[in-house]
Amino acid sequence: MELLDASLLGWSRAQFALTAMYHWLFVPLTLGLGVIMSIMETLYYRTGNEEWKKATKFWMTLFGVNFAIGVATGIILEFEFGTNWSNYSWFVGDIFGAPLAIEGIMAFFMEATFISIMFFGWNKVGKGFHLASTWLTVIGATLSALWILVANAWMQYPVGMEFNPDMSRNEMIDFWSILFSPVAMNKFSHTVLSGWVQGALFVIGISGWFLIKKRNIQFSLKSMKVGAVFGLIAIVLLIYTGDGSAFHVSQKQPMKLAAMEGLYKGKEKANIIAVGMLNGDKKAYNDSIDPFIFKIDVPIPGLLSFLGYRDINAFVPGIQDIIDGGYMVKDASGNGKPALSFVEKQTSGMKAKDALAGYQQAMAVKDTATAEVHKAVLKDNYSNFGYAYLEKPEDLIPNVPMVFYSFHIMVGLGMFFLLLFAVVLFFVYKKKIENMKWLNWVAVWSIPLGYVAGQVGWIVAEVGRQPWAIQDVLPVQAAVSDISSGSVIITFSLFAVLFTALLVAELRIMFKQIKKGPEAEH
Repeated sequence: MELLDASLLGWSRAQFALTAMYHWLFVPLTLGLGVIMSIMETLYYRTGNEEWKKATKFWMTLFGVNFAIGVATGIILEFEFGTNWSNYSWFVGDIFGAPLAIEGIMAFFMEATFISIMFFGWNKVGKGFHLASTWLTVIGATLSALWILVANAWMQYPVGMEFNPDMSRNEMIDFWSILFSPVAMNKFSHTVLSGWVQGALFVIGISGWFLIKKRNIQFSLKSMKVGAVFGLIAIVLLIYTGDGSAFHVSQKQPMKLAAMEGLYKGKEKANIIAVGMLNGDKKAYNDSIDPFIFKIDVPIPGLLSFLGYRDINAFVPGIQDIIDGGYMVKDASGNGKPALSFVEKQTSGMKAKDALAGYQQAMAVKDTATAEVHKAVLKDNYSNFGYAYLEKPEDLIPNVPMVFYSFHIMVGLGMFFLLLFAVVLFFVYKKKIENMKWLNWVAVWSIPLGYVAGQVGWIVAEVGRQPWAIQDVLPVQAAVSDISSGSVIITFSLFAVLFTALLVAELRIMFKQIKKGPEAEH
């Protein structure tokens, strides 16, 4: 690729990453805080206790501020598929666009219908109808996440499609296999649960701040109890779905798993690294330099093999193995076969690419017999189509340090959150949390850690998938729009200023509302 193309690709990726990362600052709190405030309103509905109503209205106000800005950044994110990634949109728009359209039609309309009743209907509709509106608003937000995550999961594991050589694009043939793909269901569960954890961290952190300030004690104790119970349940389920994520990654994206563990040479009975520092001197995937300066394994032999293949003795391929091929994998029927090397996949991809060109040329002169021959070759090799656009084996390797450290930060923070929720809940029930200033400060400072965990989780998912826009089918350099890099730089700069301004505005509004306290909502 020419330098200009490399610049265009880099800036287009940077702009999409900027928008996605800002968007994900708002979505998790919407998902988690929405459920918590709905639980509190349910308690108010059942008990008639006005303290629960006051708590609901306080958290609802913070939910509303966060929700509004999250919607704004999400709309911009979807538009970027057409502006910056038009080749991607053409190639798979029939498939990728379907869940996004459903989100707009169903989820957005559902949220828009009930959110106004939730905020302004306290004294205008019955308690039951208002409670239903609150829950339906939250369900609508969660359904929005469902359809977006189905689309993202399809990029990680493309199913339910068939390539149309006449149009040079993929078409959906099985909507339900896309929706109920095991990768999609696991990604949806894992991502929504991470939002629940963020909401719980937010609630116990703000409640802890009130306890430190000796303000709104009863409100804080009630909120902290709900937040800690909800958070503990969410983090346990999150860890469970994280196990499912590791399994699906090992089966569908082995290069991502290798990067997550810094594994260059595969091994049987592979261990998981608890803590490690990568060796910056390792430049080539197949050199003899140790990839680690130091590392400490989790003291459970074969844990990575078990998590990835449900067998502690299983072979886990490393980066070099995936490039060189030859290790045994299971085909669609469950039989073992040697994995193809990069060169073999590249050759197969070139056959598919040449067959597509041959098919279209034959059809142009109405030579249907020759066209059918090319079409058969294309079908046999299409699973490696994207490799035709890669130049060298190193193109397959994502940014290993970024993926490795992000993954281990995410896992480490997950273990910390599990401990935090358990400790907070213990002292809440012991009725000692009110006087434990140090623990309340830990809760306060854990709020940003939740955002860190969410961001690094997405880095693992998206950077670990590189160089693919669609796994094995379309690399990012073939997906980008044919526009000037200068225009992308301008919009990147504008978005950076706009999103930062929105974030600062949100934080100022939320800090002001928090300082006022729940008495302002009574």
